[in-house]
Amino acid sequence: MMSESEEHGSLLEKINDKIHEYKHSSSSSDSDDDEKSKKSKKKKLFGRKHPLHHVLGGGKAADLVLWRDKQTSGSILAGVTVIWLLFEGIGYHLLTFLCHTLIVFLTVWFVWSNAASFVNRSPPKFPEVILSEVQCLKIAHIARKEINEAFYTLRNVASGKDLKTYLTTVAILWFISIIGSCFSFLTLSYTIFLMAYTLPMLYEKYEDQVDVVGEKALIEIKKQYKVIDAKLLSKIPMLSEKKQH
Repeated sequence: MMSESEEHGSLLEKINDKIHEYKHSSSSSDSDDDEKSKKSKKKKLFGRKHPLHHVLGGGKAADLVLWRDKQTSGSILAGVTVIWLLFEGIGYHLLTFLCHTLIVFLTVWFVWSNAASFVNRSPPKFPEVILSEVQCLKIAHIARKEINEAFYTLRNVASGKDLKTYLTTVAILWFISIIGSCFSFLTLSYTIFLMAYTLPMLYEKYEDQVDVVGEKALIEIKKQYKVIDAKLLSKIPMLSEKKQH
């Protein structure tokens, strides 16, 4: 009898242990699901819903900007930096640089083609670069669309219908002119390239921290804009009439 009661008690203990293990595992899985849902519900910068690689196009260009292939991306950055140093540091001119580059390129290919017959090797094959009509039309179509959009935007700004857009545009152009007066065009272009080539990679690496700081910054900017709108923009007749309508 004692053995049967002991076996019965041990069986109950095992059942209780299984129940506790099941409850613990279910609670941990629920907590994991809650954490995943919280992460998915986190607001991305500028309301982004897709991964950064998808936003940048998802092709080879996105792979280069996000440094998927560090060797290739680093080589491009090093090449652009060398070109910037040639022009900005040494004072090399663009036309001189292009002519010297073509001279070196043509000389190497010319010597190689003539020396190949003496060493019993086939001459190098010069790559054929042919732009198809479809590619040219596609580029022209994209350029035409962007130019028309730019002229449409300028016409809307200059029409006098939206004072807020006009003031925003003037402020942006004034800010760009101040930056342009501090740097040369080449240095400014290199700085923009450097930011566009490295910031996406850094943002992807520290995405959660940047999203939190960016959200706080956007909230603060909206607050400051409301203050400016209440104190200054609302007193302008054109804007106050539009708000009333």
